[in-house]
Amino acid sequence: MLRQIAVFLLLILAGAASQFAFAPYRLFLLLPLLLAMLLEVAQRWPQRAFVSGYVWGLAAYTSNFYWIYISLHDIAGMPAIMAAGMTLLLPAYLALFPALALWLSCRIGTNRASRWLLLFPALWTLGEWLRSWMLTGFPWGAIGYSQITESPLAGFAPLTGIHGVTFAVALSAAIIMLLPRWRRLPQLALLLLAGSLWGGGAWLQQQQWTQDSGKPLAVSLLQGNIPQSLKWDPATFEMTLSTYYRMVANAPKSDLLLLPETALPVFLDDLPSGYLTMINGDASRKDATLITGIPRRSNDGTSYLNAVVALNDPAQPYYAKNHLVPFGEFIPLPALTGWVYRFMNMPLSGFSRGGDNQAPLRVADQQIAFNVCYEDGFGEELIAPASNASILANVSNLAWFGKSNAMSQQLQLSQARALETGRPMLRATNTGMTAVIAANGEVQTIAAPDTRQTLSAQVQGRKGLTPYMRYGNAPVLWTCLALLLLGIGLHFWTHKRAVAQAATQT
Repeated sequence: MLRQIAVFLLLILAGAASQFAFAPYRLFLLLPLLLAMLLEVAQRWPQRAFVSGYVWGLAAYTSNFYWIYISLHDIAGMPAIMAAGMTLLLPAYLALFPALALWLSCRIGTNRASRWLLLFPALWTLGEWLRSWMLTGFPWGAIGYSQITESPLAGFAPLTGIHGVTFAVALSAAIIMLLPRWRRLPQLALLLLAGSLWGGGAWLQQQQWTQDSGKPLAVSLLQGNIPQSLKWDPATFEMTLSTYYRMVANAPKSDLLLLPETALPVFLDDLPSGYLTMINGDASRKDATLITGIPRRSNDGTSYLNAVVALNDPAQPYYAKNHLVPFGEFIPLPALTGWVYRFMNMPLSGFSRGGDNQAPLRVADQQIAFNVCYEDGFGEELIAPASNASILANVSNLAWFGKSNAMSQQLQLSQARALETGRPMLRATNTGMTAVIAANGEVQTIAAPDTRQTLSAQVQGRKGLTPYMRYGNAPVLWTCLALLLLGIGLHFWTHKRAVAQAATQT
């Protein structure tokens, strides 16, 4: 009994420590080690693989996504006990995926090699792919992100996307767990496999997958630092408009002035005409395109959109967010979940989707594909927009999550998207992390979080397609399915052989 308690405490500590592998800490080597601890427990007690995986996952996702509580309690005003329970719901759901991956690995695997080198990386990767789209998807916390961009394994992102990096991390964890158990030639083979994996990633990091396109773009990204508690308060509405007007007026001469998600907290057609004239005039005198996040009614007036609009373009072209946040931007199954909103102050929770295949916005010599809030977490959804654009841009408002790790974690998501597409990524946020990310995923320049600041830089657009943009997740998924089928085939072949031997002996 004491041993079981000690093992579960170890799993909880290992899972909780996984947060230090991700931004802002970025201790990328920690993740394979912590995952190897989970595999060690599963190898010793395979009959408890599901529970072990669930405990590790629950601790990992709770420690990584603690900031959900801040949004529910501190910002939306939900009672503390209720907010704590709602915060645990997401980790409780997400933990099912590592639990199933570990259980199936132990259930199907006939020996250590097939169990951990074939099945486990494939099943873990398939699990993270599934959770990236099931129930609208939540891809944050995928173990591949822990390697962006400091680790050599990040070199696989332009080829395979983030799921290929996840596979490499899971395989590395399996190698670490198996190394002490094997001797001589098998151990040498493991070392060669690890060397090829990490050395190959380091070589891939040196490759150029896309080429310069057009003239560099002078950009100014405005971080207004408006507290969420004041953002939608009518009493502070004029203060918010005044803040961004002064920031635009004082910004340096730029091709692009970019404001964050819902920077102007009013519907576009309700924006005071005098204010629109003044702010557009200041932007136009700088020869800048002024683009801001602002709610916008749909063309037919029946719904509203979380949009990014080019204010001083007479046509006011826009991008509208397509992948909405459940509970935050739309109410899933209103008959079952609508009661939750009685306990929260949640403005504009009924957005509509903007639609697929939206055109990029042209700014000077570049085409910019926008995404809003956590849309930069969905790599495959950004392939089509990036193919038609030379620069990616994300606008976000993470004031919902206070001074938490959420800002740094989303920055790491954007770095992964830049790597996958070979495109620079602009990030304009309300409180952080406002940044310019180069096409190789490295942060070119960044504003201090929780400050009012204008971040200016020169950004070079890129053209061409990375292998990931050509083929998406398909190569990784087919590889994982092939390994899974191979593992299942070995399982039945071993079982059939055992039955035949038993029959011969009798």
